[in-house]
Amino acid sequence: MAKVMSGVLGSFKYEDDAVEAITGLKARGFRDLTVYSAAPNHHLEDALDHPVSKVRLFTLIGALTGCASGFGMTLWMSYDWPLLVGGKPIGAIPPYVVLAFELTILFGALSTVAGIVILSVMKSLKGRPYQPSFSDDTIGIFVPCAPDQKASVRKFLQEVGSEEVSEHGA
Repeated sequence: MAKVMSGVLGSFKYEDDAVEAITGLKARGFRDLTVYSAAPNHHLEDALDHPVSKVRLFTLIGALTGCASGFGMTLWMSYDWPLLVGGKPIGAIPPYVVLAFELTILFGALSTVAGIVILSVMKSLKGRPYQPSFSDDTIGIFVPCAPDQKASVRKFLQEVGSEEVSEHGA
C-alpha cells in the first residue's frame, strides 16, 4: 500500500467556498495545495495562481528541431546527390518547405507528449488522498501539512464552508 501524505482533505459543495479556502490557505503560507474538480474551473485556477506550464518549451524546442531537421535533411540530400532539373539550383529552398513544415509539426507534437509525460512523472500525486465524489459534484482541497498544523487547518476549512474534513497520514 502506498504511503499517504500527511495533511488535511476538505470537501466543498460550492465553488465560492473553495476559492475562499484556497486564497485563505495561500495567505497562511500553504503553497503545495492539490485541488480536485470534476471539470476545469477558471475561478479555482485563478485562486491557485499556478505558473505557466513548461510543456510549451518542450513544444517550441521540438518544433524548431523539426524545422531545422527538415531543411537540413533535404538540403544535405540535394547536395549529396546533385541532379540538375530544368536549370533550377540544386539547393532550392521553396520545394523543401513542405517537408520542413511536416517535420516541424511531427517533432513538436512528439516533444509535447514527451514533455507532458516527463513533467507528470516529476510531479506525482501518489500518496495524496482522493474521494470518488471529486469526479462528480464536489471540489476537494488537500493541504499537505505537519501533524502539529492539522488542527488549525481543519478548523479553517470548517470555518470557510467545508462539508467534510478529514486528516490523513501520520
